[in-house]
Amino acid sequence: MEDIRKFLTTRVLMLESDTLPPETEKVLGQIRRDKTDRPVIFLSTGTSSMIAGSERTRSALRTYLNDSETEVEIIKVGCTGPANFEPLMAIQLPGKNKLFFRNITEEKVEPLLNGVFHNDINHDDLVGQQGGTGFELWPGIPFLCDHPFFSHQKRIILGNCGCYNPESIEEYIARGGYRSFVKAIRHYTYEEVCDIVERSGLRGRSGGGYPTGLKWKQALNTSSTSRYLICNAKESDPGAFTDRLIMESDPHRLVEGVAIAAYAIGSSNGIVFYRRGSEHGRQRLQKAIDDAREYGLLGHNIFSSGYNLDIVIRQEPGAFVCGEETALISTLEGKRGMPQLKPPYPTTYGLFGKPTVINNVETLMNIPVIMQHGPEWFRSFGTEGSPGTKIFALAGKGRLSGVVEVEMGTSFRTIIEDIADGIKDGKKFKGIQIGGSSGSFLTPENLDLTVDFEEMRENDLVMGAGGFVVIDEDTCIVDMVRYYMEFMRNESCGKCIPCREGTGRMLEILENVIRKPSDEESVTTLERFKGVMQLETIASVMKDTSLCGLGQTAPNPFLSALRNFREEFEEHIFDRKCRANVCRGLRTFVIDVDKCTGCTVCAAKCPASAIYGTRLQPFFIVEEKCTGCGICYDVCKFSAIIIR
Repeated sequence: MEDIRKFLTTRVLMLESDTLPPETEKVLGQIRRDKTDRPVIFLSTGTSSMIAGSERTRSALRTYLNDSETEVEIIKVGCTGPANFEPLMAIQLPGKNKLFFRNITEEKVEPLLNGVFHNDINHDDLVGQQGGTGFELWPGIPFLCDHPFFSHQKRIILGNCGCYNPESIEEYIARGGYRSFVKAIRHYTYEEVCDIVERSGLRGRSGGGYPTGLKWKQALNTSSTSRYLICNAKESDPGAFTDRLIMESDPHRLVEGVAIAAYAIGSSNGIVFYRRGSEHGRQRLQKAIDDAREYGLLGHNIFSSGYNLDIVIRQEPGAFVCGEETALISTLEGKRGMPQLKPPYPTTYGLFGKPTVINNVETLMNIPVIMQHGPEWFRSFGTEGSPGTKIFALAGKGRLSGVVEVEMGTSFRTIIEDIADGIKDGKKFKGIQIGGSSGSFLTPENLDLTVDFEEMRENDLVMGAGGFVVIDEDTCIVDMVRYYMEFMRNESCGKCIPCREGTGRMLEILENVIRKPSDEESVTTLERFKGVMQLETIASVMKDTSLCGLGQTAPNPFLSALRNFREEFEEHIFDRKCRANVCRGLRTFVIDVDKCTGCTVCAAKCPASAIYGTRLQPFFIVEEKCTGCGICYDVCKFSAIIIR
């Protein structure tokens, strides 16, 4: 490997050319494993993989190979995308296509390898095969790209995820990595790179959809002695995990994207603002930065181009509001993370008063491929106003979940019915919560809408940074909105009154909605109705007068839910009924005397001591003491507990 490292270091300049000398291509092919003389096992090692037990699987692999004295190479790769398939393992025998197997836990390792090595493959866990020209097909086995989860995706940003060792810069370079960066700093001016990105039509993928090239030009054209490029990798929305997967699976492309963006605005300082608690991804990203520096891709006078650049990682303090641009800048300056009034915008007056560009991870991941293939190629995907692709963190009640990348213009119906494979357990589809904690709800009637900035804006939907939560009939919309409002209340910095008081008041009203009044005869009932009537007014005031995006968008889930699911709110308010039986404060439990055997299990488990009776005789529940926890319903073996 030391010889290969030396070889790549001395010939990395050749990567800016479209044609490489035969000896260079041969070495790169060896690193890419275009041809192997021994079996190779690729094991997913992202966060979701480790949660599913990939570390134990890797230990079982080593034990098997040591005992059988089989010469096999084990490669740690990133996540491919489908979380339901973890731990995901791929096996490639010499000269044959790669086979992908899902849910390979430690006890499955030995029978799986015995079968593959003896050409007796167990199809139970087989997902498909993948390969190219010159590899032998496995007869009767479908291709991975034909699986519904992958066949409806357009994997440009995720193209490297799960394909190579993310801790190896050699493998990334062998796959064409850093070619775009070297070409940019040696052949293009700052303005030309900005022009290329502007012509591509790339828009910010953090939710707002602002043209990326235009933002870069604003910073570049602002007179200053220094500038800053910040990658916002905070990603703190509930249910969003796209940035984490990218940084764990393809950290070098992010480093390359940051480097090109920094060059385009004339900056020598790149900063990755990283989320607290994602240590696995941070370590891989830091190693990628260190390796790039060792290879001369970062530092002083990079490849004699006259350009200097260094990239550092800074960890965020743990507050959701610090993802807002001005609060993020305050944090990096060592101040309390609180939003500031705009204008001035960061592109003219940002970090330490210097022009600053802030892009999120997904936006920057597009830059190397745009520079490699050109703006016209990028515009060939997606729609006229929204070129390219969009990544979503598919979560919730779909049969399949994980990180997916779809072409702009793809309908939400395709994502739900084809990629997610419908709703699990045969439940009825209810909606999609898209855009994270400040997002909105999409109903079954709107499933034919497409992933497009303008079309979604016209329908009062928010693209967001990638949150995509599938909701079924067992989900209570009112309780879900209450959860998001509690999250926003807790994360408000408290600087402006509309956000600080508005989120608290809205949460208080929603909590009153999901529980019965303690005294039906008191004035609390009237106050409850009056409070509900205030919700829309409070939400409107917050949107118009809050200082930053957190307060302005905090009411979005409520307003969207009220517009699309008003009947559920009315049921909670007037009928005191939760159709999903989720809201404990509205649940009434009754014992069916014909089914109750008097076994006493429910009475023994009740934390409020609200169940009385005589053994072997029907029991009854004292409604005034019942807290609606549902433990009695869960423990009853005779289905004698009824929810009303």
